Amino acid sequence: MQQRTLGTQGLTVSAIGYGSMGLTMAYGPGDEQAGIAAIRRAYDLGVTFFDTAELYGMGTGSNEILVGEALKDVRDDVVIATKFGFDLEGGFRGGLNSRPDNIRKVTDNSLRYLGVDQIDVLYQHRVDPDVPIEDVAGTVKELVDAGKVKYFGLSEAGPETIRKAHAVQPVSVLQTEYSLFERDVERLFPTLRELGIGFVAYSPLGRGFITGAAKPAGEYDATDMRNGDPRWQPGNFEKNVEAVERLTELAAAKDATVAQLALAWLLAQGDDIVPIPGTRSPARMEENAAAADLALTKADLDAIAEILPTGGFGARYARGLPTWI
Repeated sequence: MQQRTLGTQGLTVSAIGYGSMGLTMAYGPGDEQAGIAAIRRAYDLGVTFFDTAELYGMGTGSNEILVGEALKDVRDDVVIATKFGFDLEGGFRGGLNSRPDNIRKVTDNSLRYLGVDQIDVLYQHRVDPDVPIEDVAGTVKELVDAGKVKYFGLSEAGPETIRKAHAVQPVSVLQTEYSLFERDVERLFPTLRELGIGFVAYSPLGRGFITGAAKPAGEYDATDMRNGDPRWQPGNFEKNVEAVERLTELAAAKDATVAQLALAWLLAQGDDIVPIPGTRSPARMEENAAAADLALTKADLDAIAEILPTGGFGARYARGLPTWI
């Protein structure tokens, strides 16, 4: 597996990472043993970058515990990222909380849940408008100085926030949704490259749509977020299916799957970009990892641009795009 450097502080990870959110939330009932098997298969295939968060366990630590258990025997060979930033007292109600005392508490909890002495990458999960980003970055700096955290990351942040945070504690990486379906974040790339900040693409397969296995909204488990995703709704769904079918034909001409094509496209957007697809399937993990070896020509990239010049059909969320600040 190829390695990529994110930021200028020394963070080096595999070209394809692993996102663990779907193991415990958002995509229907989880399977702990299948999740552990998928993570361990990822490591066997050369994946060294694993992403979790306090939110994914709804404050119980379940997702971080699972990731920590799966990686405990290879801890020194991997990079583990987690996140703070939500108010999870009494369960998730959608509130944010990046107050310094909560950051410290969540960090200590994450260290314990993961079973590690240091968190490799600590992200602010979402920007909290009630807490100055300078205070957030300053608190993370304290944690870095104390040896509890190695690298600082932001998620779904805009240029102003990124610059202010970076001036207090260097930001190694920004994480935001990015895929053939979702392209809006590209407008932040000049700022990231000016400051020397890497980029991590979450939902790089369009929340599973760009796999050829998408079903219409309403056909998923009741707990699956895709039932309410605008890209799965009538009108948008059919257009997205057609686009994926065309991408599948292009991928087949290269003896690849459409998911591999989509991941290879992301890698081709810059050597400072790492996608973190998630899966509960070891076989799907093998497919994803193989995308690192798929080289796309200019003709391939032009053909992809013709199919999806600006992204997929339908907004990211039912309430529209988040406002980056």
